[in-house]
Amino acid sequence: METPQTPETAPVPDTGIAATDWAAASADPRYRAAVVDLLGALAYGELAAFERLADDAKLAPSLADKAALARMATAEFHHFEQLTERLRRIDEDPTTAMEPFAMALDEFHRLTAPSDWLEGLVKAYVGDAIAADFYREVASRLDADTRSLVLSVLDDTGHASFAVEKVRSAIESDPRVGGRLALWARRLMGEALSQAQRVVADRDALSTMLVGGVADGFDLAEIGRMFSRITEAHTKRMAALGLSA
Repeated sequence: METPQTPETAPVPDTGIAATDWAAASADPRYRAAVVDLLGALAYGELAAFERLADDAKLAPSLADKAALARMATAEFHHFEQLTERLRRIDEDPTTAMEPFAMALDEFHRLTAPSDWLEGLVKAYVGDAIAADFYREVASRLDADTRSLVLSVLDDTGHASFAVEKVRSAIESDPRVGGRLALWARRLMGEALSQAQRVVADRDALSTMLVGGVADGFDLAEIGRMFSRITEAHTKRMAALGLSA
């Protein structure tokens, strides 16, 4: 994932499961199932990010840009390997864990295929950041061991500053580009939120974690506040790009 953590998505103080380690927390089979789902979704997301960045590198206007995206793609693949290794260590098959999320993520990427280099940059910056914000919210209710892994794979690979620099430069050169990219980013926001909501609704373990059955402290009202925080962070990222939300 490519965007730094924002204040709106900072973890809450550790309580309940969040204050335990994996060995203790995983004794609850519902919690274990939720974590396997989470790691599977993240792993497939990182694999898809690697593939997408590798494809975007083909559209790069310069050799330096191509090399920069190749380095970022490599970092995403390393995140994928970390997640799949964790799944193996807890005796879960990574492919089985990822499969429930492949169709939804593939459909999201099909619906939001960029038409050019700049749209690809905005998609990685905006779309992946929304997903990262969502996972950081979930991470605040994870055991300490799993939370540490999840937050580490959400670290910025360098795409945030790279995208901001390139997009703002393009808008300065041709202000008309801004309007087109703003519309594109709004579409990405809608599709990303819809996808996150579908994934949660389809996976009982994840939805139970979010509304409080497995993890401590979430309720339906908090779900609404969570998506409000994600939307606010999106608005700030749009401003950083020089685009209106």
